[in-house]
Amino acid sequence: MGSGVLALHEIKNWNLEAIESIAPYLISRPNAQASQSAGRRPVRIEHRTLTRALVACEHSEMPPPLTYASYLDLEKLLTLQKPRSSPPEHDETLFIIIHQTYELWFKQLLHEFEKIKRDFSAGDLFGAIHAFKRVRTIMKVLVAQVDILETMTPSSFSSFRDRLETASGFQSVQFREIEFSLGYKRASTVNYLKSDFPGYDRLNQLLHERSVVDHFYDFLETREAQIPAELKNRDVTQPNGPDERVQKEILRLYKDSPECSILFELMTDFDEGLQEWRYRHIKLVERTIGAKKGTGGSPGVPFLKESLFRSIFHDLWAIRHEM
Repeated sequence: MGSGVLALHEIKNWNLEAIESIAPYLISRPNAQASQSAGRRPVRIEHRTLTRALVACEHSEMPPPLTYASYLDLEKLLTLQKPRSSPPEHDETLFIIIHQTYELWFKQLLHEFEKIKRDFSAGDLFGAIHAFKRVRTIMKVLVAQVDILETMTPSSFSSFRDRLETASGFQSVQFREIEFSLGYKRASTVNYLKSDFPGYDRLNQLLHERSVVDHFYDFLETREAQIPAELKNRDVTQPNGPDERVQKEILRLYKDSPECSILFELMTDFDEGLQEWRYRHIKLVERTIGAKKGTGGSPGVPFLKESLFRSIFHDLWAIRHEM
């Protein structure tokens, strides 16, 4: 193009928009002289070459423009709700949509936890505050979704429950990933899954990674907190627990660094929201199936109650009486 001449092979891969954009500066166009006077160098190109290029572009397979539906892949998304009952029971669609939505929010929570880990280790207070505002709000949405599910009566659930066969919410790998990310780890949970089960590798990886709480220790150190060496070098496959030495440092920061107290309270809010969701979930199961075992033989209500009031940020709760 340095000589001002374009051959067909140089433009055959151009799209229609690109070719039309240079059209005002072509020497064969009436306004070429004006283009020259404006300081733009005209491009010499034969009219028939340009015409052939334009025709080729018009008939080529150009990708369709991005739309709301294609960006969100709605055609695929809206076909994923497939009731198993025949004829379809009315409430089965609600049941499917609610649980698919839960899994999408679980995915977002896991995405946010990875950011929180980075923020904590970098000492980014305001980044962590922003992220915890978001995950706290997501927990409120998860709790609110229980209200929708509770519009389904026990008899309407029973009408399609047998169709779930061995499927059970107990098998939600993403929720176990959330627990592991937050520091509530149990190797037995990984052992419960077969190695070829979808999500097994992710869960096993999280078992061996530092949790949000471990990264929280990093944050405290950026604020001159003294974190015991055994905590920093602990076996990360074990669950996090309370530590009085950490609690002392948090209390100091509550008093000396008010900006940190904003973060600590948001973390406590999120923890409370998680416990609230567990409670609402248990009561939902209890009012729907009572003392029956869950689908697929899962343990049901007694198992769910074991983790009901299990906190994540133990040290933030342990100091309440000293504030």
